Amino acid sequence: MISYLLEGVRVIDAASYLAGPGAATVLADYGADVVKIEALSGDGYRKLKGAFPIDYNWLLTSRNKRSVALDLNHPEARDIVHRLARGADVFLTNFIGTQLAKYELEYDRLKELNPRLIYAHITGYGTEGPEVQRRAFDATAWWARSGLMEFIRGQGAAPVASAPGMGDQATSMSLFAAIMTGLYRREKTGEGTLVSTSLIANGVWSNGMALQGVLEGMDVGKRKQEHGVHNPFGHVYRTLDGHYVLFVMINAAREWPQLAAAMGHSEWTSDPRFVDMPTLIKNRLELIDLIQEVIGSIPIEKALETLDHHEITYGHVRPMGEVVDDPQLAANEVIVETNDPGDDYRRTIMSPIRIDGEPKRPPRRAPDIGAQTREVLAELGIAGTEIDRLIASGVVGASASTDKNDH
Repeated sequence: MISYLLEGVRVIDAASYLAGPGAATVLADYGADVVKIEALSGDGYRKLKGAFPIDYNWLLTSRNKRSVALDLNHPEARDIVHRLARGADVFLTNFIGTQLAKYELEYDRLKELNPRLIYAHITGYGTEGPEVQRRAFDATAWWARSGLMEFIRGQGAAPVASAPGMGDQATSMSLFAAIMTGLYRREKTGEGTLVSTSLIANGVWSNGMALQGVLEGMDVGKRKQEHGVHNPFGHVYRTLDGHYVLFVMINAAREWPQLAAAMGHSEWTSDPRFVDMPTLIKNRLELIDLIQEVIGSIPIEKALETLDHHEITYGHVRPMGEVVDDPQLAANEVIVETNDPGDDYRRTIMSPIRIDGEPKRPPRRAPDIGAQTREVLAELGIAGTEIDRLIASGVVGASASTDKNDH
């Protein structure tokens, strides 16, 4: 029988949407028993699919979890959460400010119930300062507020929106790391602790190279808007069949002859316009046009073959429809088969870390709202008749079809 690294670790996922629950997903991948707390109507994250019939967001970040539906406005529901916290190793939440007090989920309160608890708190803008109460999504805190959104825009162009969940997924890995560090600290001290991170802290960290430059007096983003950035060695070129290729050559002086040869024009290196790097930079717009002329005359497969042959560092700007079928991703178990019997959940995205000798749990379909409410409450010693009363009174909710899969 397969054993998992975090088998026996109990996690209460009382966070909503993505960054906090995403960290719990990674814990579940490594065998933790994750109990997902959600409202009677379900986590709001379930609704982001719009009119699409498959709840693909929920399938990704709620796999391998058990759902318990509660109305935390009821004191009895809050008592259930407290009972769960007493027996848990990790408690996650993204409630902020007065919400924590309203639902009686403050760290100090839960610490009294369970001194060994790792309390993981994810916020938008941190736990101090005037914006503690400000509502945040990754698009607002991680992307827009961090400078990333401003930095990435083209000269004179309007800022562009981030990909859905882009900052949340990145932040979830920071929270996972904080939780694992907290568990390691507990092994050494025997005590639980509060660990936390925020969307804005992760956004600033992601934008750290550019922002450290600003701290030292080099504002690359401002320079980009004032003068533009036209680097033939770090440019996006369009192929004949409408694909795009990003060149990334850091040591331009060394790689320039390789690039000229790859373009079929070794004579460019002796062209008076490009004879040395200072002269080349002065004439860089002409070189960009020349490279584009070559790349634009061949299809993507020929372009990639040529670049590989000459060992040019590049990135193929892949359409997402091609990304999910990339054999490199399959070979490294980035996209995996689920072996689910349903046609709507054949493959999924695996969490992005691997530990040699430590397998991940096979993806199990995300639960319906309250699918394991009865099961989890029974584990707390609550009798069936009492569970029926709690359901009838609207304190808890349970789905009609309970997930019978192994946990």
